[in-house]
Amino acid sequence: MTALPQTEKTGAHTDEAAMLIGDARERIDALDDRIIGLIQERMAVSAVIQEARISSGGRRVNLAREMEVLGHFRDALGKPGTALAMTMLELCRGRI
Repeated sequence: MTALPQTEKTGAHTDEAAMLIGDARERIDALDDRIIGLIQERMAVSAVIQEARISSGGRRVNLAREMEVLGHFRDALGKPGTALAMTMLELCRGRI
């Protein structure tokens, strides 16, 4: 199997643009890896909180806190931030 030329692979029309896009995509991939790692770390911290809350007789989920998180993401990222936060909360605490 032959590799696609960089311009075809990136959708760019010049080699210069293709190189810029290729470099930027590498940076995005590295950022995505960091974001995934941070979410995994958040999931672990959330599990500690849930365990402490449940073992003390509380509920697994604190809806007031989740509303704070949703508001924070919405304020920082707009409406799509709310959807992102909902997905993150689901990953961290499971479906409710």
